[in-house]
Amino acid sequence: MSGADWDGRYREGTTPWDKGFGAPPLAEFLDRHPVAGRVLVPGCGRGHDVRLLAAHGAQPLGVDISGLAVEQARAFPKAGLEEYRVDDFLAAGFGANGFEWVFEHTCFCAIHPNERPAYVEAVRKSLKPGGHFLAIFYVNIENTEGPPFPISEAGIDRLFHPLFETLESWMPGRSYPERSGRESMRLMRKK
Repeated sequence: MSGADWDGRYREGTTPWDKGFGAPPLAEFLDRHPVAGRVLVPGCGRGHDVRLLAAHGAQPLGVDISGLAVEQARAFPKAGLEEYRVDDFLAAGFGANGFEWVFEHTCFCAIHPNERPAYVEAVRKSLKPGGHFLAIFYVNIENTEGPPFPISEAGIDRLFHPLFETLESWMPGRSYPERSGRESMRLMRKK
C-alpha cells in the first residue's frame, strides 16, 4: 500500500483521521441494522470502528499495515470478540471467502487511486458469496492530491458494480463535524 510511513505517523501523533471513537456513520448504521458474523476492517488504525462493531455483537478482524497502530488498538479494553492483525490488505489475500462483511472507513481514501482495482479485488476475495461490503467514501472534497483521495458516486459505480450490487446508498445523518456532507455510504452485496 502506498509508500507512506504509517508507523511514523502513529509515532509522531500525526493522525488527523483518528478522532478517538468509532465513526458516527457506522454507529448510525448499527442503530438500524444488525451486523453479525465475521467482519474484516482494513486499515483499522487504533481500532475504534472494530470495537464499535464488536460491541454490537460482530466478530471483527481489524487489519492495518502499521504495527504501531495495531499495538495501540490492542491496548484498548476489549469490547467483544475483536481481533487485530498487522498486514497489507492489498497483498495478503485474506481467507478465501471467509467474511460475511467488510467495513471500509479511511483505508480506501488513503491508497492511491491506481491501487483501487486491487482494493476491490481484495474485498471480493475476502467476502463469502452474498457477503456485504459497507463503506464510508469521501466525496465532495476538492483535494485531489490526497490523501484522502476522494471518489465520485460514478467512480464508485465503475469500480464496484461489475462485482457488487448496491443495496443502499445515502449521505449519513451523523458524521464527524468536519466531514459532514463530505461522506457517502454504500451497502453492497457481492454478486
